[in-house]
Amino acid sequence: MKFTDGFWLMREGVRASYATETRDVVVQHDRLLLHASVRKVTGRGDTLNTPLIGIECWSPAEGVIGVRSVHHAGGRRPGPDFAVRVDPRCPARTTRSGSVVELVSGPLTLRVDTSGPWALEFRDTATGRPVTRSGGRGTGFAVDGDGSHHMVSRLSLGVGELVYGLGERFTPFVKNGQTVDIWQADGGTSSEQAYKNVPFHLSNRGYGVFVNHPGRVSYEIGSESVGEVQFSVEDQELEYFVVHGPTPKEVLTRYTGLTGRPALPPAWSFGLWLTTSFTTSYDEETVNSFIQGMADREIPLSVFHFDCFWMREYQWCDFVWDPAVFPDPEGMLGRLKERGLRVSLWINPYIAQKSPLFAEAAAAGHLVRRPGGEVWQWDLWQPGMALVDFTSPAARAWYAGKLRPLLAMGADCFKTDFGERIPTDVVWHDGSDPQRMRNYYTQLYNETVFELLKEVRGEGDAVVFARSATAGGQQFPVHWGGDCDATFSSMAESLRGGLSLSASGFGFWSHDIGGFEGTPSDALFKRWLAFGLLSSHSRLHGSTSYRVPWRFGEEAVAVARDFARLKNRLMPYLYGAAMEAAATGVPVMRPMVVEFPDDPGCAQLDRQYMLGPDLLVAPVLDESGEVEYYVPDGTWTHLLSGATVTGPGWRRERYGFDSLPLLVRPGAVLPFGARDDRPDHPWADGVTLRVHRPADGVTSVVRVPDGQGGTAAVFTVRRDGDLVRVAAEGDGAPQEWQVLLAGETAAGLSEGVARLERTEGGTLVRVPAGGRAVALRLAAG
Repeated sequence: MKFTDGFWLMREGVRASYATETRDVVVQHDRLLLHASVRKVTGRGDTLNTPLIGIECWSPAEGVIGVRSVHHAGGRRPGPDFAVRVDPRCPARTTRSGSVVELVSGPLTLRVDTSGPWALEFRDTATGRPVTRSGGRGTGFAVDGDGSHHMVSRLSLGVGELVYGLGERFTPFVKNGQTVDIWQADGGTSSEQAYKNVPFHLSNRGYGVFVNHPGRVSYEIGSESVGEVQFSVEDQELEYFVVHGPTPKEVLTRYTGLTGRPALPPAWSFGLWLTTSFTTSYDEETVNSFIQGMADREIPLSVFHFDCFWMREYQWCDFVWDPAVFPDPEGMLGRLKERGLRVSLWINPYIAQKSPLFAEAAAAGHLVRRPGGEVWQWDLWQPGMALVDFTSPAARAWYAGKLRPLLAMGADCFKTDFGERIPTDVVWHDGSDPQRMRNYYTQLYNETVFELLKEVRGEGDAVVFARSATAGGQQFPVHWGGDCDATFSSMAESLRGGLSLSASGFGFWSHDIGGFEGTPSDALFKRWLAFGLLSSHSRLHGSTSYRVPWRFGEEAVAVARDFARLKNRLMPYLYGAAMEAAATGVPVMRPMVVEFPDDPGCAQLDRQYMLGPDLLVAPVLDESGEVEYYVPDGTWTHLLSGATVTGPGWRRERYGFDSLPLLVRPGAVLPFGARDDRPDHPWADGVTLRVHRPADGVTSVVRVPDGQGGTAAVFTVRRDGDLVRVAAEGDGAPQEWQVLLAGETAAGLSEGVARLERTEGGTLVRVPAGGRAVALRLAAG
């Protein structure tokens, strides 16, 4: 929201007041309490008939400093509020030297010179380097023509500083120059609206900022004051946290330490999902034909999803199978389980008037009501539908109770659709502010379902497929990108949205392969298959047409089969990246700037990404098969062809449908599973360590996960000159394992017992069961 008319004037009807000078400061051992006047005080008369802004600065965790500015403090605070985790061990301290006061929180320091013009200066503690600054017009409030009161803050943007994040946004990845409103909307992927609004932005200068307000937060990112990020809320107070890095990964780790780390999804969820699609015609015969078709074509399938019409029309949700279409749902699910499949069911948080549950929920007080006491209803989506009031513990228990029989019947997870268009002309059970509940509703909805899955299925086996989210929603994975078109441009905008969400602390993300609206061309479908199966989670789903690969030609079948098998073999590597996301908040799909913050060439890239720390993926986004992508420093190896590419620099290449730029980082060791038919198998059994040009004198540690959040095997890889040694660490003899020296020829063994084979991809070393180490001497040249 803009308040100014150029640099000197305010917009018509707007009156703004900004902190001008410090009038007093109280220095406590772990915080600063300041009061700032909004005009320069030259005498006692200047203290009358004028506002005073209170500012509190403290640290909830090391490397994080919070700032709360308050105008009128006497208002009612009905909530809801984001759950911010405070670390009681935080070593925050304050200092005072003359007129200068400081708050130090590990690597981040806030400095205030109380004798000068108002300014909050954030600096790197060790170097004194400026991080960001809130100066003139940086702390204040504005009242517009209709009397609405807005708290306003600004933080400086340095020359060349770029801003990312703010949730899943499909506009340009770099947010500089944009106006962004944090306000939940069901707007598809081709507009400025977003399903997942997160008031957190990441800077390429080594910090991030989280605005701790669940209501509408309006951002002007170099779009009002071009050298500053401005954020404002319609409220009497505004709280934000500056989160230090200095690397983007460290920023995301600290931020998710505040708002919650992603849960670790089950291994089976990383396999391929296939759905009925949305408004297509389907019954058990259709479902069986799809599943058998995948099996006949040897395309590995992990999850089958039933979309909305598993329930009767006009009755979403009643959580009852349509008996005319699925007369024996329990038997059907049992038959799917016999085929080794998991089952997902579509749900939403709405209760249609025709649903038998409507009267039950209304009578029990489980539905959101209007101020007059009547149930809130409208006809958009479902006729006469109402909204479950998740602020009521009883309503949450009631809703979860309707899902329990479905889990008992054989469902494994739920697609938690919708949760965005939440009305503001309503009264909530717990008295929550309707403006704040607009964005926060999704948190309660997804938490209710996720916690039920944890309770019933156990820790580590819970997963949802959610469309809406806000700050903290990363705790309940997985999220998908919403309603995209079947076009190459929509494929690109979906990727932008996913990268923005990743930069906002979300560890796992998916999208509808082929696009949701419309029917993709054969070429688009095949290109989207490769992209989708090189995402953290992979789902074939459409609106009015099916997404079974054979509808797009035999080549599409081959592409689906090959990339689904590749993903299953990559599972030891991908699950390791998933464990990192759960432990640190660093996402599986990473913007290039997150992995290479010191490479200026990566700062604005939004058509490629890192899948985990070591795989560069550049989807082909053009009908012709031509793709442009950037390669960071070093010699990278194409995973599919074995060709090498040396960076830094741009590449323009053309690819067939069976390939795309998929490059392995120099020195990386990728653990490959032995099986390609399913994602969840004992990955350490027969694992292949693919060693890619290790640096001399460097030891790499490779951990093979056990699929339950632990480690099944640990290996070390070290190169000294022409000798490469690979060893199994820890107790117990590993099963048979293999080493592939990618692109290298071994002259022979110097240690251990193994069989060497020369392949197109390099030298393959087969180590028998019980073998603990091999050392290979590389051939000259």
